[in-house]
Amino acid sequence: MSTSHFDKKAKDWDKDLEKTNRAILIATKMVDFMKPSKQMNALEFGCGTGLLSFALKDAFKTITLVDYSEGMINVLKEKIEKQQIKNFKPLLIDLIKNPSKIAKTDVIFTLMTLHHIHNIEQISNIFHSLLNTNGYLCIADLDEEDGSFHPKEQNFDGHFGFNKNNLETTLKNCGFEIVHYSIPYTIEKEVTGKKYPLFLMIAKKIND
Repeated sequence: MSTSHFDKKAKDWDKDLEKTNRAILIATKMVDFMKPSKQMNALEFGCGTGLLSFALKDAFKTITLVDYSEGMINVLKEKIEKQQIKNFKPLLIDLIKNPSKIAKTDVIFTLMTLHHIHNIEQISNIFHSLLNTNGYLCIADLDEEDGSFHPKEQNFDGHFGFNKNNLETTLKNCGFEIVHYSIPYTIEKEVTGKKYPLFLMIAKKIND
C-alpha cells in the first residue's frame, strides 16, 4: 500500500475516536509493564498523526516520531505546535532505507504499522540495532486474520496479521527476548461485524 493512501487519510485520521481510544489503552498497558523512567528516550515507528506518542508524552524524556507519509507528518507537526509539545521530534523518513540517521534509543514502539512492512526480519534487525542494551520493543498489531481486514480496493499487499509463534521466533533470532504478550483490544468492523484481535508483544534486547 503506497503512502498516498495515508497522505489522503491524514487530515481526518483523528476523527475516528476508536483509533484514539485504542492508542490510549495500548499506552497504558505499555507503561504498566515497562514502568519507564522520565530519563528514557523513545521512538515511534510508523507514527501517523502520533496518537500513541501523545498518549505517552509524559512517560519519556523525548519521543522521536518517524513516518514516511508526508501527509501524516504534516498533521503531526500541526498538533505538536498547537499543543506546544516540547519533547517530540517528528521525522519524515523511511526508516528501512535510512536507519543510520536515527540515534539509539531506550524504547521503540509501533501500533498497527508492522503488518504493512514486507520484510519483518529486516525491520526487526533495524529495531535491534537502534535500541540500547536492555531496551524494549513494543509491537501492537493485528493477530493472524483471514485477509478481510483491509478492503480489496485498498490493494493491500502486507501481512494478514501475525502468528504469535512465528513473530516470536523472528524476534528471538534477531536478539530479543519476549517478555510480554497479551490481547488487550479487539477491532470490530461495523460493515461486516467481523472482529479482529489486537495483540501487544513486548520484547527486550538481550545482546548486541
